[in-house]
Amino acid sequence: MNIIVCAKQIPDISEMKIDPSTNKPMVKGTPQIVNDIDKNAMEEAIKIKDKNGGKITVLTISPDDAKERIKELLAMGADEGIIVKSPENIDYHMTAQLIAEAVKKIGNYDLILCGEASVDLFSGQIGPRVAGILNISQLTYAQKVDAGKDKITAERNTGDQMVTSESKYPALVTVTKEINEPRLPSLMEILAAANKPINEWTANSLKSDLKTMVDTVELKGVSMDRKNIVYKDDLDESVQKLVDNLAKDGVLGG
Repeated sequence: MNIIVCAKQIPDISEMKIDPSTNKPMVKGTPQIVNDIDKNAMEEAIKIKDKNGGKITVLTISPDDAKERIKELLAMGADEGIIVKSPENIDYHMTAQLIAEAVKKIGNYDLILCGEASVDLFSGQIGPRVAGILNISQLTYAQKVDAGKDKITAERNTGDQMVTSESKYPALVTVTKEINEPRLPSLMEILAAANKPINEWTANSLKSDLKTMVDTVELKGVSMDRKNIVYKDDLDESVQKLVDNLAKDGVLGG
């Protein structure tokens, strides 16, 4: 089975700071990491490969040097890495188009695995957009998958219920963090990853007429100022005051 795992290099949001004068996130200088949920997608790909055999190709679209992040996923168990060098400030439309064109260039594939979203922006758009462009089945928000010889079955969290869906190949599956616990590579696996191939493609080599559909006008941090109110009255009175204040501030519904 030939599996493609889509992964994104993102700023480590736990290390990101907000400029107090502009209220904008200070992205420059923030360490880069692999999107957490994409590691869950990689772990699931490894399990499917262990069961069915085959090859895992990890694919990323990035304007920055993403080799070190790809090496992390190669150390986990991917066989090959592909980095598509993209323009700065691309939108979801362009990203999905580049992924789809890269998948077409890769050629023979059975399954595409993605995280349900990236933890920096959490749009959840890329997987469904790619499936739409490629005109293949999509199984989203999978918490459990069973990849058989002829079809894949997924237990999907749709918010208010769990839905079991199945599809023939080729198919695209987006996974949630609950699906597994990503493995930590051993030292030998980390060293071995240095000998695995990483191919670098340019966006123009895949599609020359790329255009963004959405411009990001401004990006600001969310104010996290606390009121630091301490309730010292009787427990029941304190709970009632807390509820009243939360309702007054619009945190609780009427």
